Amino acid sequence: MSDSESTHNKRTALPAGFLQHPVHLFALGFGAGCVPVLPGTAGTLVGVLLYLPLQQVDRLIYLALVAVLFLAGIWICGATARDLKVHDHSAIVWDEIVGYLVTMALVPSGWMWILPGFILFRLFDIWKPWPIRLIDRRLGGGLGIMLDDVLAGMYSLACLILVIRVIQNPL
Repeated sequence: MSDSESTHNKRTALPAGFLQHPVHLFALGFGAGCVPVLPGTAGTLVGVLLYLPLQQVDRLIYLALVAVLFLAGIWICGATARDLKVHDHSAIVWDEIVGYLVTMALVPSGWMWILPGFILFRLFDIWKPWPIRLIDRRLGGGLGIMLDDVLAGMYSLACLILVIRVIQNPL
């Protein structure tokens, strides 16, 4: 989900005590989605914080964990969207967290890749090139909320891998 508004991700007030429910706490990125401006960026920053200790984890374990977080996110985001009665409320940022983790799945550890990964993910998440925008608009429920950000993460990862290859094998 991007920081820009669309017809299905309006920013509406959250009910009192909404973050006290564990599912909603996760969906709203432990409160990061409640910031008044750029909640998607705030959610991505939570993704960075989660990535920091995970960057040294074995790649297969990392990929399995991201897959579990994605699958859980389908349920978490779907339940929160249903309770808010808004398809992709701007406060729901679990999808940004997982999307960023996808971005970083196969790149070397370190800040040299964390910052470009953050920037690329935010760009693809906001820009939504084909087929991301199509999925964002047409696929409902938790899967729709999660899938567009995972694709943005894959686009970002592809760009990072391309840069790594160019650095490793300059012309």
